[in-house]
Amino acid sequence: MKIVVDYDLCESNAVCMQIAPEVFEVRDDDFLYVLNETPAEDQRAVMEDAVARCPKQAIQLQDGE
Repeated sequence: MKIVVDYDLCESNAVCMQIAPEVFEVRDDDFLYVLNETPAEDQRAVMEDAVARCPKQAIQLQDGE
């Protein structure tokens, strides 16, 4: 699975970072950074939660490479 962020939609609310801090980080510059674009399959439920709870629906999961 691959994390894809639409940075035009993202408002760096940090909801995803609260759910998965090992994957998402909002830094002092108020921009979201994806620390791991291809998290392990055992993290799928957490990633789906981050996608579902994003206020701007800026995060997507893509299957495959």
